[in-house]
Amino acid sequence: MKNLLFAALVAMLPFLALAQNSVTGKVTDNNLNALPGATIKIKGQRTAVVSDANGDYTLGNLANGNYYVSVSYVGYKTQDKSLVLTGNATLNFALTQQNFLADEVVVSATRASKNSATTFRNLDKAELAKNNLGQDLPYLLNQTPSIVVSSDAGAGVGYTGMRIRGSDATRINVTLNGIPLNDAESQGSFFINLPDLASSVDNIQIQRGVGTSTNGAGAFGGSLNIQTTTRRDSAYAELKNTYGSYNTWKNTVSVGSGLITNKFTFDGRLSRIKSDGYVDRASSNLKSFFVSGAYYGKKDILRANVFSGTEKTYQAWNGIDEETLKTDRTHNDFTYDNQTDNYQQDHYQLFYTRNITNQLVANAALHYTYGRGYYEEFKDDQSLAKYGIPAVVIGGVTQNTSDLVRRLWLDNDFYGVTYSLNYTPSNKLNFVLGGAYNEYKGKHFDEVVWAQFANYDGSGSIRHRYDDNDAFKTDFNIFGRANYQVDQFNFFADLQYRRVYYSYFGIDPNGTPAQQNATLNFFNPKAGITYNINEKSNVYASIAVGNKEPNRNDFTDSDINSRPKPENLKDIEAGYRTQFSNLSFGVNGFAIFYRDQLINTGKLNDVGGQTRQNVPDSYRAGIEFDGKWQILKQLSWAATATLSRNKIKNFEEYIYDEDPAAFTATVVNNYKNTTIAFSPSIIASSEINYNVLPNASIALLSKYVGKQYLDNTSADSRTLSSFFVNDIRLAYNTPLAGIKNVGLSLLINNVFSKLYESNGGTYPYLYGGNLDRFNYYYPQATRNFLLSLNVKF
Repeated sequence: MKNLLFAALVAMLPFLALAQNSVTGKVTDNNLNALPGATIKIKGQRTAVVSDANGDYTLGNLANGNYYVSVSYVGYKTQDKSLVLTGNATLNFALTQQNFLADEVVVSATRASKNSATTFRNLDKAELAKNNLGQDLPYLLNQTPSIVVSSDAGAGVGYTGMRIRGSDATRINVTLNGIPLNDAESQGSFFINLPDLASSVDNIQIQRGVGTSTNGAGAFGGSLNIQTTTRRDSAYAELKNTYGSYNTWKNTVSVGSGLITNKFTFDGRLSRIKSDGYVDRASSNLKSFFVSGAYYGKKDILRANVFSGTEKTYQAWNGIDEETLKTDRTHNDFTYDNQTDNYQQDHYQLFYTRNITNQLVANAALHYTYGRGYYEEFKDDQSLAKYGIPAVVIGGVTQNTSDLVRRLWLDNDFYGVTYSLNYTPSNKLNFVLGGAYNEYKGKHFDEVVWAQFANYDGSGSIRHRYDDNDAFKTDFNIFGRANYQVDQFNFFADLQYRRVYYSYFGIDPNGTPAQQNATLNFFNPKAGITYNINEKSNVYASIAVGNKEPNRNDFTDSDINSRPKPENLKDIEAGYRTQFSNLSFGVNGFAIFYRDQLINTGKLNDVGGQTRQNVPDSYRAGIEFDGKWQILKQLSWAATATLSRNKIKNFEEYIYDEDPAAFTATVVNNYKNTTIAFSPSIIASSEINYNVLPNASIALLSKYVGKQYLDNTSADSRTLSSFFVNDIRLAYNTPLAGIKNVGLSLLINNVFSKLYESNGGTYPYLYGGNLDRFNYYYPQATRNFLLSLNVKF
């Protein structure tokens, strides 16, 4: 493979020497006043340039051909011009000021701007659409820096997950239009509850590290700031249909009214995704809809979003044990017909934006999320007393145990308000005041729905509730941020105060189950500086403090005296960004120092589950690269790379003897300078795209992830091996018989059928003095495909 890539590079060298053309011009308003900082880009290419202080720009390294040049500037209408290039050319733009607000102001308070001293990557709708053939949202982000994705079912449909810089979903803040998506108790984000969300997404900003102040869960690894459908002036209809391996189907219908009487828009989407999964019985049946309506005035925006998702997924979350994996990579331990997870989540969002003056813009949003569902599982030979069911006497024999089926329910409400005020007294100074207040009510209850032996009506069918408890949580935050431009320097300061109150059913200091509560106060300051070398390049540095509360299990597995402390980190980021006509890249260094990071240590709770404990000192440090090179008009190469070191200074592992005769005997192992679990030291990606024709392309997508440890002991016997996976994407788009566009896409995943596992776990067990360890893995699919037909009207 290395020889092939080298040969391809050598073959391209003659083309690199070909003479290229340039396009120069000036960007002004209608009164011919220069617009510095306008973005000029060629449609279909990621490379863009920014106009200088005089409004001048240059696009270089362009071959002869047809181009569409697009210019955008905040507060002005985007302007596109076609260009037939046969030599050097001049192309000027005079932009018209918008008479309405843009949707981007809704999320601007929690986003980083292009010159921010923050590490981020923006993805627009077109970039997301290229790979949106049915796999879940994390898989659409796989080519961005420091991200590792995984799938329980092995093919990217169903339960999927991702880590940023080694941090899992509970440490990644996710917002939808500035509204928190993370579950208030577990703090994870479950995209399976919103299948095909990407088809209603306009853009995403991925911030790595603490990032800017936002709403909801603390950002310990990064943030996903997602903006859904925004204004589209023309009416449209779109049909997307995908078929692929493992009987995978995706059907999506999207429609929009365009701008009606220059004031109203309506958009809607209906989706269905089904898949049998790569792993045996790991099937998914997912449905969702999205509806949005907006009013645009000269000084106002009013938008309402209603969207919902339902999922029924056969469980594959136990993974496959190490021995079985050697002979059967698609094995599933579960065989009960209805061993499924069932959940529905409904979202209601209302936004109002008001341009109070030319310098002051106000945003406010109300939101409500209703989630409910259960997972059902078969349990064999269970103690009836554990479930509060009386023993059964059959034929004179007392039955104290029984096979049974149970359902574990969750019924929750999440609602609140978010707001922001953006004050810009001059083009050198900007203030943002924002915040939110949210409440969560969670009902947890479990029931036995069937038992082989039960003292009821004899049918075995019962509806016995054996556990019932409630939780309540409030989350308040307020933040202020200022950006100040002095000559070539940009300074920013960001201060956030967050208060969390949590009431839950746990354990009191006497070991008795009872309602408990906790109140936590956090102060999260951030500061940074950017030096603009010129209009195309800058360097930046920042320092940020983050604090995060423990999750539900951390609270319920402890009493007030043994309760874990909140986590704290200090995040130092520094980098360089540059953007030329045919080359753009950024290099970023980071150092994150944790205090009291929560990790699994081997200690067990009263039902045998892993508990987390604070580790006093740990850190992550590394360097990231993210760039794209437009080698030729038809050929581009995008690449990312992360090199990191992720360490725990001192780690104590607890191993309990499961032999009842041992009376909770414990082995404690001490380790020094160990690697944090699931934190590869190397992550890299590559996307080579070649436009065979103006409307046809082929791309090679590659991903390398280094070795990962399954626990925090740095033992080579408990690892995920490094893997290098390649995908091929073919795309063809053309107008046809009055249809705006007919698109065909073929995505061949893991084209070389690499056998690999992207996730797993391990736990130790001691019995009768004999120590053993159990490893399990989540194998990913071998070569598979997704074929999509997309028709736009």
